Amino acid sequence: MNVTGILPLIKPKGMTSHDCVFRLRKLFNTKKVGHTGTLDPDVTGVLPICFGRATKIAEYMTDYPKTYIGEVTLGFATTTEDSSGEVVEERKVDTEIPYSKVQSVIDEFKGEIIQIPPMYSAVKVNGKRLYQYAREGKEVERPQRKVTIHNLTLLSNKLNYSNDNASFSFEVHCSKGTYVRTLAVDIGKKLGFPAHMSDLKRIASGPFTIDECFTFEEIEQALENGKEKELLLTIEEAVSHFEKVTVSRELEEKIKNGAVLPLIKGIEESRFSVYNEEGVCIAIYIKHPTKEGLMKPEKMLQIE
Repeated sequence: MNVTGILPLIKPKGMTSHDCVFRLRKLFNTKKVGHTGTLDPDVTGVLPICFGRATKIAEYMTDYPKTYIGEVTLGFATTTEDSSGEVVEERKVDTEIPYSKVQSVIDEFKGEIIQIPPMYSAVKVNGKRLYQYAREGKEVERPQRKVTIHNLTLLSNKLNYSNDNASFSFEVHCSKGTYVRTLAVDIGKKLGFPAHMSDLKRIASGPFTIDECFTFEEIEQALENGKEKELLLTIEEAVSHFEKVTVSRELEEKIKNGAVLPLIKGIEESRFSVYNEEGVCIAIYIKHPTKEGLMKPEKMLQIE
């Protein structure tokens, strides 16, 4: 099947992002499929999947800010910082924690923060992924990273207490590269308790929201009914966050040939999308890094 576009998938619990790609490759009987950033198996929600020509822009889609609904459980910490790991630290929550204290701690995490990636993550250290070290029982020094918490909100006005633990839910809008598991653990530390992220659902990735995503069951039904095109969003929707410029037919031909050209007047951003007169995004261009006043292609998107 010749398919091009972005399928906004609701990733189910228990599947890796790669599992989702493998299943969709078989369902659509096509090879050119890619996801737009790894979601842990325990995490559910928005996972845009690229088909055909759209795989060329997957790297830009991983840069999207994301929005999650998560649950922090206080009382014990795990190896993986979520509910799938082994317990490594415990402390009973035997007194009620003032809601105002939780709110105060939450507010401390808004804005630019420093995170240390969890050992069970795909970050590479000395050419090896952290989770590989973790599986070998080794702990290595992990690089700090700056991330931005654009917004962080508590979703209820009280904590839930059960079995010597306490939990609460939050919504976070954050930059790419944010480990929400680590955010949950760090919030717990500030409250004086070992903690882990007991549930996580991604509700938005860039312009893609959970309301417009499809389950595997809905996808299979659409394929049975010959309505697979109704599942797909366009490349243009996926790059709508870039500055946009429309070019003439004459310039379109030069751009399709990957030409370095004089910078189009009025362009402000360093990266921008180029459209033809029919409204099709044909390329992503950047301001030339060494030759002032020129622009060069970064990604060619014309029909293959």
